Amino acid sequence: MPIGFIGGSGIYDALPLEETRTIDVETPYGDPSAPITIGTLAGTDREIAFVPRHGENHEYSPTEVPYRANIYALKDLGVSHVIATNAVGSLDADIPPQTIVVPDQLFDRTRHRGFTFFGDGIVVHQGFAEPFCPDLASHLADAVDEATETTARRGGTYVCIEGPQYSTRAESEFFRDQGWDVVGMTAIPEAKLAREAELSYATIAGVTDWDVWKDDAEVSLEGVLENAAANEAVIKEAVQHAVETLPDEHTCECHTALEGTINTDADAIPEETFRRVEPLVSAYVDR
Repeated sequence: MPIGFIGGSGIYDALPLEETRTIDVETPYGDPSAPITIGTLAGTDREIAFVPRHGENHEYSPTEVPYRANIYALKDLGVSHVIATNAVGSLDADIPPQTIVVPDQLFDRTRHRGFTFFGDGIVVHQGFAEPFCPDLASHLADAVDEATETTARRGGTYVCIEGPQYSTRAESEFFRDQGWDVVGMTAIPEAKLAREAELSYATIAGVTDWDVWKDDAEVSLEGVLENAAANEAVIKEAVQHAVETLPDEHTCECHTALEGTINTDADAIPEETFRRVEPLVSAYVDR
C-alpha cells in the first residue's frame, strides 16, 4: 500500500526511489495534476505515490489545482496516508524564513475551489475540528527532529488564502491580529478532501518569507525560491525518515471519518452521484 506524497517536484526528485513507474488515473473529477509516479524508497519496501500539486511544469495556480482529482486518484490507488509539503509565509516574528512548521490548525479564506466530493443528491456533514491527522502530524514533526539538524515548529494555525497574489498589508496585519502563524495557498481544500476520503493527512510547511507585515522585509519570487530550496533539503530528509518509520498499524480516526456523517438515505442518492462517490462511501451505504 503506497504512501501518498503531494508537493513540489524538487523534494520528490531528491528522494532515493527505485523501480519507478507512472500511472494515469481517471477520476470523475477530471485528471490529476499529472500522472501519478510510484516508486519504492531505497532500502525499504515502502512505496510512495507522488502527485506534483502544481503539475509537471508548475502550470496550475493554487486556485486551478485539481484537488479533487488528486485526492481521488490517491484513494483509488489504495493510499491510506498522505504527506503534503507547502511553502508558507510567516506571520510571527518567532518563525523566521527557513523554519519548518507542522501546523495543527487551518483557517479557510479561499473562495473559488471545489472543496467537497459530495452534493448532487448526497449530503455529508463531517467533523473537521482537527484538520490535520494528529498522529501523522506528530510523526512528521518527530521525523524533522530525528533526521535533520532542524527542530520542527509543532502546531500553529495555517491560514489559506486564495492567491495567486500575496496578501495586502492590511490582510497580513489582520491575520497576525488573529494570532495565526503562517499563511499559504494550498492546504485547502486538500485537507478537507483527504478527510472525506478517509485518508490520514498532514503537512510539513517550509517558511519562505515574512509575508508583507514586516516593515524591513519584502516578498519577492527570488527570495521565496531561495528559501524554498533551503527548506527542500530539510524536508526531503524528514519525509524520507517519516516514510521509513511510519508505523504499520493505522489506528487514527481519519480512516473511519465518514462513519455516521451521511445524512441522505441510500435509496434517495441519484444513481449517477452514487457511482461517482461509491469508492468513498461503499462501507456506509448499502445499495
